[in-house]
Amino acid sequence: MKTNPSAGEALRAYGAGYRPLSERDIERIHESVLTVLETVGLADAIPSCIDALTGVGAIAGADGRIRFPRNLVIDTIRRAARNITLHGQNPRHDLRLDGVGVHFGTAGVAVNVVDAEQRSYRESRLQDIYDAARLVEGLDHIHFFQRPMVARDLADPLELDFNTLYACVSGTSKHVGSSFTVRENVKPALEMLHMIAGGEEKFRARPFVSNSSCFVVSPMKFAEDACGVLEECVKGGLPILLLSVGQAGTTAPAELAGAVVQTVAEVLAGLVYVNALKPGHPAIFAAWPFASDAQSGAMAGGSPEQALLGAACAQMARFYDLPGSTAAGMTDSRLPDSQSGYEKGITDMLAALSGADLVYEAAGTHASLLGFCLESLIIDNDMLGHCLHSRAGMTAREDQLSVALIEQTCLGGPGHYLDRRPASEQARHFYPLLGERWSPREGEGDGGPDIVMRAVAEKRRVLAGRFPRHVPRALDERLRVRFGDLIRLPRSAMGH
Repeated sequence: MKTNPSAGEALRAYGAGYRPLSERDIERIHESVLTVLETVGLADAIPSCIDALTGVGAIAGADGRIRFPRNLVIDTIRRAARNITLHGQNPRHDLRLDGVGVHFGTAGVAVNVVDAEQRSYRESRLQDIYDAARLVEGLDHIHFFQRPMVARDLADPLELDFNTLYACVSGTSKHVGSSFTVRENVKPALEMLHMIAGGEEKFRARPFVSNSSCFVVSPMKFAEDACGVLEECVKGGLPILLLSVGQAGTTAPAELAGAVVQTVAEVLAGLVYVNALKPGHPAIFAAWPFASDAQSGAMAGGSPEQALLGAACAQMARFYDLPGSTAAGMTDSRLPDSQSGYEKGITDMLAALSGADLVYEAAGTHASLLGFCLESLIIDNDMLGHCLHSRAGMTAREDQLSVALIEQTCLGGPGHYLDRRPASEQARHFYPLLGERWSPREGEGDGGPDIVMRAVAEKRRVLAGRFPRHVPRALDERLRVRFGDLIRLPRSAMGH
């Protein structure tokens, strides 16, 4: 299916080497996906969705299901947008989705904030979303920001959608992922984004917000409200994250391969939908089947099964040569501890090696997405830097082999290399912000803080002084005049 023959070579050159599926497995899954779309299709399409899909060749059955002829699916894949860019408000944060690099970011619908110092949970608030965004603004290895929590202090859906987006775009100049409850909530959000960008044309030229669209309810049904939102966001020029999140054993088959088949089928149905609305509109393949615990049936976000599912779906995105995302870093641990460290590190690293362009939920999450921890953002930033540095691999150029240096050092030389390390070598090393690299006896007995308490101190330092001004105060005042009481984040919370 690949349209770019060099994509795989580029991917291998950049260290993407984790492939749980063989080439034959991929072909079997692909054929099964086409069969499911052609014979089962999706139910519960809204009238505008039916019109768009049947207009390009999908078939509306007497049973109410929309079915997709395989030639329609294949043709859509071939014509779909590739090598797209997710823009930041600041161009230095632009993300090129070309199948070569990997970009880590946040996401989720946590309803709790983890207090790492008190080892307790409380309900998440709008202020927490803004605080998470301004922490991410300064974390080099977290490349984009999507709302990781739900503002439980806002009950009205319009207030929730609008203020969540406002807090995100005010807190960071990196690319922001958004979501909306209903179609009607998109219009005021777009008006705000146009004001921030300096006009509608400027926003459309560099849309610094994308829409994460859960347009399906697994198994194989369209989601009415989400489809309305998707249509408005396509019309408004937002890139679309085509998101399917069936859970293996409950809303998707328990067999991992079966979960991949259903989830990929749902996402490709969305790809046909978006391209029926606007051919070539930027859309991101986001097949995210979630794993279940075999005993309890609960989500197992930090499990090896989750890593396999995410990597397999990333492989399918590469097979189709589409901009692809996956979800990783979703530890089942309630707190930032050893379990959190190994589950996040392994799943994020395997996602990075699988060829995903974007890895969502990669930092800060706990309790299978039910909790979010600001301190973990900082700790996980170190972990993600480790993943990126390791994924980049190493080179062995002639000038790096050091044969002459080894001879000089060992044959009559000093017997060590302490005075021979070039400055360029130091620049290639990864240095964690919080991680320890001293001997066991350094600081012994002084009761020094562990990594969690170092993260607590760093969080406090940053939040006391970092109030981003990429949305200037004068512009923020104009937003507050235009939208009045709809903006619920106090000026004082933003350092005004």
